[in-house]
Amino acid sequence: MSHAVFRTMSGTDATLERFAWLGDGLAAAVWHRSTEEAFTEYRQPGHHTLSCYLGGGYSVEREGLPGQYGAPQRLCSLPDWHESEWVVRGQLRMLHVYFMPEHFTQRAVAELDREPRELTLQDRTYFENQRLVQLCGDLLQQPWEDADQLLRANEITHQALSELLHAQSMSRPGLRLRGGLAPLVRRRLHEYIEAHLDQNITLGMLAQLACMSEFHLARMFRISFGMPPSTWIAACRIERARGLLRAGRLPLQQVAEACGYADLSHFTHRFSAAVGAPPGRYRQLTSAAASIAL
Repeated sequence: MSHAVFRTMSGTDATLERFAWLGDGLAAAVWHRSTEEAFTEYRQPGHHTLSCYLGGGYSVEREGLPGQYGAPQRLCSLPDWHESEWVVRGQLRMLHVYFMPEHFTQRAVAELDREPRELTLQDRTYFENQRLVQLCGDLLQQPWEDADQLLRANEITHQALSELLHAQSMSRPGLRLRGGLAPLVRRRLHEYIEAHLDQNITLGMLAQLACMSEFHLARMFRISFGMPPSTWIAACRIERARGLLRAGRLPLQQVAEACGYADLSHFTHRFSAAVGAPPGRYRQLTSAAASIAL
């Protein structure tokens, strides 16, 4: 199923140059428009969109922001809850990256020490961020055809979402947090999990650390981390494996052990299911991409 902003664009005079599902529910599209004057509106699309102008756009403006126009390398962040109307004139070429709110906030605990439910994407029009522009350029240079190319594109997109989280996140308007873990307890659990990923981590261990019953801890953990403890731990193991595989040539068996997998076969199965490529192939692809970047 396509994203709402994609469907809206498809109903205009815009031409779709490229489109791909990048894995993890992420998608990207390159659009071109040439029109004397046209109007486009978005109404609470239910997903986030990052827009990067690639060419033209000098006469494109958003209703309510008179005198502000697009241009190459200018960015727009359109959150799932936003509403906007646009006046499009002349030539315009842009990259859209479509992603769900959970793609944006799942990294909030690890990178910002915030709960996922606290944050959302800002509604920003025509801002500048050279790191994001660079990552958008890297994404454009990458073919979106076979599985290996899509895996590289997926990695680039996740880097862009991390940069977006740091640069364009905001507290949810009118949010009043109820339930969940105290910040100190959440931080203690997160640090404990990260420090013991190579070991068997049980709900009982986490409950003891939080001074709660297992039942209560499971409920509060899900509220504060956005997912059950077992799912969070599994995601942390995959993320650590990604980092170790990108960082060097540690033998795969040692990577498996460092991430808490029972054996190499189990690690390969779980990693392939989560990432879309076995560990060895993932290391080859990410190492090649890093060499090209250098």
